[in-house]
Amino acid sequence: MVEGKTRKSETEPDERNTREMDDPDEIIEENGLESEGEGYSDPSDYEDDISDDELLGDVLKNKPNQADGIDSVIVVDNIPEVGPERLEKLKTVLRKIFSKYGQIVMEHYPTDAGKTKGFVFLEYKSPDAAQQAVNLMNGYKLDKQHTFAVNMFSDINKFMNTPDKWSPPEKLSYKDHGNLLWWLLDDDCNDHYSVIYEAGERTAVYKNTIAEPELLEERQRWTESYVRWSPRGSYLATVHQKGIAVWGGLNFSRIARLHHPGVQLVDFSPCEQYMISFSPLVNRREEEPSSIIIWHINSSQKRRGFRCDHADSWPVFKWSHDGKYFARVGVDEKTKEDILSVYETPSFGLLGKKSFKIPGIKEFLWSPSDNIISYWVPEKLESPARVVLLNIPSRQELSTKNLFNVVDAKMYWQQSGDFFCVKVDQPVNKSKKVTKYKLELFRMREKQVPVDVVEIKEMINAFAWEPTGSKFCVLHGESPRIAASFYKVNPKGQVDLIQTMDKKTANQISWNPKGQFVVLAGLRSMNGQLEFIDTENMTVMNQQEHFMATDVEWDPTGRYVATCVSWWGHKVDNAYWVWTFQGRLLQKNPMEKFCQLLWRPRPPSLLVDSDEKNIKKQFKVYQKQYEIKDRMSQSKASKEMIEKRRQLMTDFDDWYKSKRSDYYKQRSKRLELRDGRDFEQFTRNFSSDAGEQGDDADDDAGCAEEVIEFLTSEKITIVNPADLE
Repeated sequence: MVEGKTRKSETEPDERNTREMDDPDEIIEENGLESEGEGYSDPSDYEDDISDDELLGDVLKNKPNQADGIDSVIVVDNIPEVGPERLEKLKTVLRKIFSKYGQIVMEHYPTDAGKTKGFVFLEYKSPDAAQQAVNLMNGYKLDKQHTFAVNMFSDINKFMNTPDKWSPPEKLSYKDHGNLLWWLLDDDCNDHYSVIYEAGERTAVYKNTIAEPELLEERQRWTESYVRWSPRGSYLATVHQKGIAVWGGLNFSRIARLHHPGVQLVDFSPCEQYMISFSPLVNRREEEPSSIIIWHINSSQKRRGFRCDHADSWPVFKWSHDGKYFARVGVDEKTKEDILSVYETPSFGLLGKKSFKIPGIKEFLWSPSDNIISYWVPEKLESPARVVLLNIPSRQELSTKNLFNVVDAKMYWQQSGDFFCVKVDQPVNKSKKVTKYKLELFRMREKQVPVDVVEIKEMINAFAWEPTGSKFCVLHGESPRIAASFYKVNPKGQVDLIQTMDKKTANQISWNPKGQFVVLAGLRSMNGQLEFIDTENMTVMNQQEHFMATDVEWDPTGRYVATCVSWWGHKVDNAYWVWTFQGRLLQKNPMEKFCQLLWRPRPPSLLVDSDEKNIKKQFKVYQKQYEIKDRMSQSKASKEMIEKRRQLMTDFDDWYKSKRSDYYKQRSKRLELRDGRDFEQFTRNFSSDAGEQGDDADDDAGCAEEVIEFLTSEKITIVNPADLE
């Protein structure tokens, strides 16, 4: 052993390990780290006011939770009960349905006596995927006998703690919004319209009267962009940065508030139960997609969300005429093929649990009166272009029309759903320059849907069906040689040209909602030329001009039409003018930075065709009454004076009736005072009311009639006797 060096015993503690057990303050003092008598340790009275979340927020995000392991598990109930021979097929079907919401890492099918018990446990890779599956698949119809009930496994405790005794839920206070159709009770049937002006700062609702508009409601900053009436006029929607507000009732009280940040576009369903909104702001942290949201208006509840990066053509979803179905064109995520997805209400699930695979689909439209979808597909390789009419929900193809050598196509439905038109652009040579135009006309009410073809050799600028008839109008040609041609589809399979009007300054066709009358308008660059035409006898009723007009809007009854110069399209001369359907100017209403005018729609009439025909036959009976009302409405007298006179007349009638009643009640007393002699039969001034006296009226038989003549004037005329011969 070398002197001066000793070997440490294995039992002797290592100095380094011992140092780790020393007091930290001693280590600091030994190494000279203490400065001016102050160490790095906290004082004894120090209080730490910094939370762990502030210091270690990123670390604590990954902190295990007590419920980890079950938050990603869902329970799918009401699945088919099958034996071992069909179990693999059932697993394949359920995997295909639920795997689109995320990766499934575990699945467990409890069994009893060799058969599944009717429910399954599925575990996803993440809790977000599990929650999305619950939100979207609960209520999913697998077939007629099986509708899924999907819940989170973590909710089992909540269900287990449900009390055995049922207690009724607390009743929510009912909020009466009043009569949403109150405006239809107007005796004069005046329509309403909304106006946005002062660059969107002010919004007002007016009643349309002949003399001047009557203000019903006006508010500042009522909307931040624009407003939209519901299809039947019950609601008014205003668009804001944080969402949508829905108004209705006599005082336009708020009925619903729909939270959708950044919303830009809205659309009502035809039945007014639902609303679709679009916002380009996408919150990636949300469990459900929220670019497009479908709302239930009365409950303000979100029914379903969809992803959509942009809305180039709005509405993205298009509704059927009755609001039972809505559809959109999209791309299958797996196959990348074009698809047409049709959804049904109120489940908001895919019709038949699958979309229509239609490669290359360009456009689709719903029939305005039937659950029929029309769509067209362009040419591809050796396959011709096709126009298809598809029945929903049967998926039956009602008609298919092949189109050859097609550059572009555009579809138009007639409002009554009786006719359907496809405008086809075709080239005549290999240069692909369009020089040939065809109109393919489908007769929807006839067997096998026959198709007529009308060829037009000039460029078609505009096309429009008569809303309630069988006529249509086409603007064709190039300026300044634009012509308007009117056609009629006859029931015997012929399409007749009624008349062609040459040299028209027009780029828009605006039909009266009730048909027969049409306005040919030259908007914007055509300086607002207006031509009012009666298509019954093809006469031009009037030619007018509203300089730089940007819009033409008919009221829902077809009595009036408004032309507008919107600040959104033209920065000067902003105003709206109101005309009769014959083209007579009634009002000029200039407004500072006027932006938008929208007529309030009316619900469909409850009268059948026979009722309307009877009303037209008896119209002359009420004609005088209506003429008096029209003269009063055109009177320059103030409305207050007219109302005052009406009230005075009403008060006089009430006083007169009360005095007349007293007069007849006192007749017996008068006879008693006159010893039963009735002198009133000769001097009675109320002879017109004798029928009301009943048995008290005396018979005038036996009374002698005496005629008294008075000389009122005398005229002397000299007559030549020769003229008498």
